[in-house]
Amino acid sequence: MKSAKLAKILTASALTLTLLAVPVSQAVVHADDQVTSTSASSASSASQNQTHTLKKSYVVYGAGATDKDELNQVLAVGDDFTNLTATASDYQKYINPNGSTTNAAMVSSVSIVPTDPSSGVQVNVKKFNGDNNITKVTAQQYAMVAQMAGVTDVTITVSANRPVSGESALTGVYKAIAADGVDLDSQNTQSANQMLDATNGAIEANKDDSSYPGKLMAAVGDTTKSINQQKKQGETPTKTEIQATFNQNLQERNIYNQTKNYTGPIVNALVQFNNSPISSSKDYSSHVSDTIKNVKNSSGDIMNKAKKFLNSADGQAAQQKAISWWDKFVNWLRSWF
Repeated sequence: MKSAKLAKILTASALTLTLLAVPVSQAVVHADDQVTSTSASSASSASQNQTHTLKKSYVVYGAGATDKDELNQVLAVGDDFTNLTATASDYQKYINPNGSTTNAAMVSSVSIVPTDPSSGVQVNVKKFNGDNNITKVTAQQYAMVAQMAGVTDVTITVSANRPVSGESALTGVYKAIAADGVDLDSQNTQSANQMLDATNGAIEANKDDSSYPGKLMAAVGDTTKSINQQKKQGETPTKTEIQATFNQNLQERNIYNQTKNYTGPIVNALVQFNNSPISSSKDYSSHVSDTIKNVKNSSGDIMNKAKKFLNSADGQAAQQKAISWWDKFVNWLRSWF
């Protein structure tokens, strides 16, 4: 009799452990599962992993931002987020060493959350009190530029309490990475920042096509991936070769004709990428492939809808169903004892 009861207990315990290993919903982000892709002991920058994620979540307010309670709601800030402030000196450090700005002008705010491995960079540009206050930079630009700078496997949410271009928002992303214990290489961030400026003209010229930013930034990502693959084979592409590769990628995305008059600044930014350490990083191609998947078919301001699902009627119903099922399972286990 005791043996039979012991067998039942062991069976129930094994079943419990198995079920606990299965996530209730794939829409839940597991921050503790993240592993940063760094290699501090590599012999040279060419062999280092230059791409990093976060160990925890951050919110970085622009020094000139107001209405922080409302911003917290817009940026989906939780109690476990570390709070930082992006200042004018941070802008000069991370974005433009020769630039001139003030704390009051630092309005864009960001939250940045680690996500599952191989999820790449996803960006949500959120309205503030119903207004689109990020007036210039698109979600797709933020995503690919952050990837080029060395950031991966994160969801970035951007907003502002009054209208701004949004170009300084990356300051907050870079500052969060630094606070997490990693200083991104300045050559990587400068070439990425140059790409942000370089793509503005083409996107502005095609602003009536909501799918254009995703296609353009995917073509940029495709080209950086080709550069990385060549350099890992010991080859360094010339500017002419980079131009040809970029044109081919534009054609494959069916946007060459709309873009051909704006390729000069983008190719120059790609050349700067070619000269930066991340272009030789052994982990870059796999990570940029993840972000290319995110941007290539995306349109509009929301790239990661996981939280939107959890807050929706369907999401709430799914969670309630899971909770109800779990309660029944716990009661069933108790009946064994």
